[in-house]
Amino acid sequence: MNHDQQTFVPAGFEVPRTLVADGFRLEPLGEQHNERDLAAWSGSIAHVRATPGFVGRNWPPQEGMSAEANRADLARHARDFEARTGFTYSVLDGDDVIGCLYVYPAKEAPGRISVSSWVRADRAPLDVTLYEAVRGWLREVWPFDAELVDYAPR
Repeated sequence: MNHDQQTFVPAGFEVPRTLVADGFRLEPLGEQHNERDLAAWSGSIAHVRATPGFVGRNWPPQEGMSAEANRADLARHARDFEARTGFTYSVLDGDDVIGCLYVYPAKEAPGRISVSSWVRADRAPLDVTLYEAVRGWLREVWPFDAELVDYAPR
């Protein structure tokens, strides 16, 4: 674990496990979401790749991925959450996975926080609501300097 990851959030900071907002709620992403998560992003690849924060990236993969590979990815995100080195949340409407939120140290800009989120294509109008709720949540609850948070505007 590198120095940036060790100091991503202060030792005494209680990482929020949820955010409830208009039209969605967040909970830590884990293997229990596998089938619903895979269906959510694989049915919206073009939409996710066109979402601010994902443009020009190689995720999600155009060819998709197996359920086993997706489960391994979710397990990695859950380990990051528990180790406090990064925080990935499933965006839910009831039990329906409708998107994802990622809060990680910026890889190429030490000291900065990289935040990205996506919603399924059929829930596209919720993207702005999610973005605005998360920006407020990051300012009000998280220990980050707002000037250091990189979250592409909607």
